[in-house]
Amino acid sequence: MRFKIILEEDEEVGGFIASFPGLPGCFSQGDTVEEAIENIKEAIQACLESLSEDELHTPF
Repeated sequence: MRFKIILEEDEEVGGFIASFPGLPGCFSQGDTVEEAIENIKEAIQACLESLSEDELHTPF
């Protein structure tokens, strides 16, 4: 499955911040672009697993 993410450079602290707009509050970070992408994949999976059937209906 493919997801669109937002990837931003953190100029204050360094590294990169990744977020997934499809799940509010689902974000991660990494020292490199590659690390941030791998981390957001794990964060998306964790967010989806934490949703119960009665909670948010996901569009995918």
